[in-house]
Amino acid sequence: MLKPPLDSESLRILFTKPYGQPGPTAEQWKAVYAEDVVFIDPTQEKRGVESYIRAQDGLMQRCDDVFLETESLAINNDVAFVEWRMGLKIKGIEFIYPGATRLRFDGAGKIVHHRDYFDFVGPTFEPVPVVGGFVRWLYKRFVS
Repeated sequence: MLKPPLDSESLRILFTKPYGQPGPTAEQWKAVYAEDVVFIDPTQEKRGVESYIRAQDGLMQRCDDVFLETESLAINNDVAFVEWRMGLKIKGIEFIYPGATRLRFDGAGKIVHHRDYFDFVGPTFEPVPVVGGFVRWLYKRFVS
Protein backbone atom coordinates (compact mmCIF):
# COMPACT_ATOMS: atom_id res chain seq x y z
CA MET A 1 0.00 0.00 0.00
CA LEU A 2 1.26 3.47 -0.87
CA LYS A 3 1.90 5.88 1.98
CA PRO A 4 3.45 9.30 2.36
CA PRO A 5 5.97 10.63 1.80
CA LEU A 6 5.86 9.60 -1.85
CA ASP A 7 9.16 9.01 -3.62
CA SER A 8 9.90 8.39 -7.31
CA GLU A 9 9.03 4.69 -7.09
CA SER A 10 5.71 5.22 -5.30
CA LEU A 11 4.73 8.06 -7.67
CA ARG A 12 5.45 5.79 -10.63
CA ILE A 13 3.16 3.15 -9.06
CA LEU A 14 0.43 5.76 -8.43
CA PHE A 15 0.63 6.97 -12.05
CA THR A 16 0.59 3.52 -13.69
CA LYS A 17 -2.55 1.57 -14.58
CA PRO A 18 -2.48 -0.95 -17.43
CA TYR A 19 -5.60 -1.68 -19.48
CA GLY A 20 -7.61 -4.42 -17.82
CA GLN A 21 -6.39 -3.62 -14.30
CA PRO A 22 -8.45 -1.87 -11.61
CA GLY A 23 -7.64 1.68 -10.57
CA PRO A 24 -6.76 2.64 -7.01
CA THR A 25 -9.41 2.11 -4.33
CA ALA A 26 -10.87 4.90 -2.21
CA GLU A 27 -8.66 3.74 0.67
CA GLN A 28 -5.56 3.95 -1.53
CA TRP A 29 -6.47 7.49 -2.66
CA LYS A 30 -7.12 8.57 0.94
CA ALA A 31 -3.75 7.20 2.04
CA VAL A 32 -1.86 9.69 -0.17
CA TYR A 33 -4.30 12.59 -0.80
CA ALA A 34 -5.05 15.17 1.90
CA GLU A 35 -8.65 15.56 3.04
CA ASP A 36 -8.76 19.10 1.55
CA VAL A 37 -6.91 18.33 -1.71
CA VAL A 38 -7.53 20.61 -4.70
CA PHE A 39 -7.70 18.83 -8.08
CA ILE A 40 -7.73 20.77 -11.36
CA ASP A 41 -7.62 19.54 -14.94
CA PRO A 42 -8.78 21.06 -18.26
CA THR A 43 -12.34 19.81 -17.69
CA GLN A 44 -13.00 20.28 -13.97
CA GLU A 45 -11.98 21.60 -10.57
CA LYS A 46 -12.69 19.57 -7.44
CA ARG A 47 -12.08 20.27 -3.76
CA GLY A 48 -11.74 17.55 -1.14
CA VAL A 49 -10.64 13.95 -1.35
CA GLU A 50 -14.22 12.64 -1.69
CA SER A 51 -14.82 14.87 -4.74
CA TYR A 52 -11.49 13.76 -6.20
CA ILE A 53 -12.42 10.09 -5.74
CA ARG A 54 -15.85 10.65 -7.38
CA ALA A 55 -14.14 12.32 -10.35
CA GLN A 56 -11.74 9.38 -10.79
CA ASP A 57 -14.54 6.82 -10.38
CA GLY A 58 -16.68 8.75 -12.87
CA LEU A 59 -13.92 8.60 -15.49
CA MET A 60 -13.54 4.85 -14.99
CA GLN A 61 -17.31 4.32 -15.32
CA ARG A 62 -17.63 6.42 -18.50
CA CYS A 63 -14.91 4.43 -20.26
CA ASP A 64 -14.70 0.82 -21.37
CA ASP A 65 -11.11 0.83 -20.09
CA VAL A 66 -8.37 3.25 -19.02
CA PHE A 67 -4.58 3.07 -18.98
CA LEU A 68 -2.05 5.41 -17.44
CA GLU A 69 1.72 5.16 -17.82
CA THR A 70 4.49 7.28 -16.37
CA GLU A 71 7.06 8.56 -18.82
CA SER A 72 9.23 10.65 -16.49
CA LEU A 73 9.05 12.35 -13.12
CA ALA A 74 10.90 14.77 -10.90
CA ILE A 75 10.58 15.60 -7.21
CA ASN A 76 11.95 18.75 -5.59
CA ASN A 77 11.12 19.20 -1.89
CA ASP A 78 7.31 19.55 -1.69
CA VAL A 79 6.62 19.57 -5.46
CA ALA A 80 6.60 16.74 -7.99
CA PHE A 81 6.04 16.69 -11.75
CA VAL A 82 4.92 13.54 -13.53
CA GLU A 83 4.85 13.25 -17.33
CA TRP A 84 2.37 10.58 -18.46
CA ARG A 85 0.25 9.12 -21.24
CA MET A 86 -3.38 8.24 -20.60
CA GLY A 87 -5.49 6.07 -22.87
CA LEU A 88 -9.27 5.91 -22.79
CA LYS A 89 -11.26 3.28 -24.68
CA ILE A 90 -14.81 4.42 -25.34
CA LYS A 91 -17.19 2.53 -27.66
CA GLY A 92 -14.37 0.95 -29.65
CA ILE A 93 -12.35 4.16 -30.08
CA GLU A 94 -9.07 4.71 -28.25
CA PHE A 95 -8.20 8.25 -27.22
CA ILE A 96 -4.58 8.96 -26.17
CA TYR A 97 -3.76 11.99 -24.03
CA PRO A 98 -0.15 12.91 -23.33
CA GLY A 99 0.09 15.15 -20.29
CA ALA A 100 1.78 16.17 -17.08
CA THR A 101 0.78 16.55 -13.46
CA ARG A 102 2.11 18.95 -10.85
CA LEU A 103 1.68 17.74 -7.27
CA ARG A 104 2.24 19.71 -4.06
CA PHE A 105 2.68 17.93 -0.73
CA ASP A 106 1.82 19.05 2.80
CA GLY A 107 4.10 18.65 5.83
CA ALA A 108 2.90 15.05 6.31
CA GLY A 109 3.74 14.21 2.69
CA LYS A 110 0.15 13.96 1.48
CA ILE A 111 -0.92 15.50 -1.83
CA VAL A 112 -2.70 18.83 -1.21
CA HIS A 113 -2.76 20.14 -4.78
CA HIS A 114 -2.99 18.06 -7.98
CA ARG A 115 -3.07 19.85 -11.32
CA ASP A 116 -3.18 18.02 -14.66
CA TYR A 117 -2.03 19.68 -17.89
CA PHE A 118 -3.07 18.16 -21.22
CA ASP A 119 -4.78 18.97 -24.51
CA PHE A 120 -8.35 17.77 -24.08
CA VAL A 121 -9.81 18.97 -27.39
CA GLY A 122 -7.38 17.55 -29.98
CA PRO A 123 -7.18 13.94 -28.78
CA THR A 124 -10.90 13.88 -27.93
CA PHE A 125 -12.27 15.06 -31.25
CA GLU A 126 -9.59 14.27 -33.87
CA PRO A 127 -10.52 10.52 -34.06
CA VAL A 128 -14.23 11.31 -34.55
CA PRO A 129 -15.36 11.26 -38.21
CA VAL A 130 -16.26 14.70 -39.63
CA VAL A 131 -15.55 16.48 -36.33
CA GLY A 132 -11.88 15.44 -36.47
CA GLY A 133 -11.35 17.16 -39.80
CA PHE A 134 -12.85 20.37 -38.43
CA VAL A 135 -10.64 20.22 -35.31
CA ARG A 136 -7.50 19.72 -37.42
CA TRP A 137 -8.53 22.65 -39.65
CA LEU A 138 -9.22 24.84 -36.63
CA TYR A 139 -5.86 23.99 -35.01
CA LYS A 140 -4.05 24.85 -38.26
CA ARG A 141 -5.77 28.24 -38.34
CA PHE A 142 -4.40 29.13 -34.90
CA VAL A 143 -1.10 27.24 -34.72
CA SER A 144 0.45 27.19 -38.20
